[in-house]
Amino acid sequence: MNVSKYVVQGLGIVALGLAAPAAAEPILLDSGSIGNSYSLTFDGFVNGGPSIDGVGSALSLTLTGVQHGTYTFDYNLTNTGATGDSVRARVSSFAFNTNPHIVSASGTGTYGFTNRRSNYPNGIGKVDVCFQAKRTGSCAGGGSGGVFDGDSGTGTLSLNFGTAPSTLKLDDFFVRYQAISGVNGVTSASGRRTFVTSSGGGSSGGGSSGGTPVPEPGMMLLFGLAVVGLVFGTRRPRSQKAEAKGRLTYA
Repeated sequence: MNVSKYVVQGLGIVALGLAAPAAAEPILLDSGSIGNSYSLTFDGFVNGGPSIDGVGSALSLTLTGVQHGTYTFDYNLTNTGATGDSVRARVSSFAFNTNPHIVSASGTGTYGFTNRRSNYPNGIGKVDVCFQAKRTGSCAGGGSGGVFDGDSGTGTLSLNFGTAPSTLKLDDFFVRYQAISGVNGVTSASGRRTFVTSSGGGSSGGGSSGGTPVPEPGMMLLFGLAVVGLVFGTRRPRSQKAEAKGRLTYA
């Protein structure tokens, strides 16, 4: 029995199970969603790398109105980094995509400045809209404002679509970290949504009270290793094939 073959196959199957990603479900809204709140959590990463320990944030969005083609929200963004540890960071902006695309956007409070159709850093690429603590020329800029560890920023935001869509989808949520200290070689980072829950009977694309975890980019590497493991685990050595053929010929 070729034990190594079965070991490789077993490792491949396990890796496939670990690498299977959960879909990042969008937030779905309509006029019946007024009053519903959606809570999202974020990690921190650089250039698609693993999460940075001690860097994180949470965003709460509450739909307050749908009128004349405009969706309005209250927001609360909290920097969830521990105030007592050596890692410090400031959340300077948050961003997301919309479907359909917005015509214009505005904000008040801590994140009262907006940019549309601009690139977000760390390999994220173009986002439909970002809300910033300080005005900059693009979503990639951080400015000097935002919230530090343990603090929160609040305000309102408006998304104008010209004509109100029957259903609005919000997806691909990100945050921007500046002034990071206590992490070797890292001064700024971005954060991807890692979890979302909803209250008030709303929908997060798959249920009103459940959460949606989002896999890290490293899981794709596991998936690739799993495929390689399965391929090599199922191949028979050339000599074994020849021996089997010989036995069939002269039996």
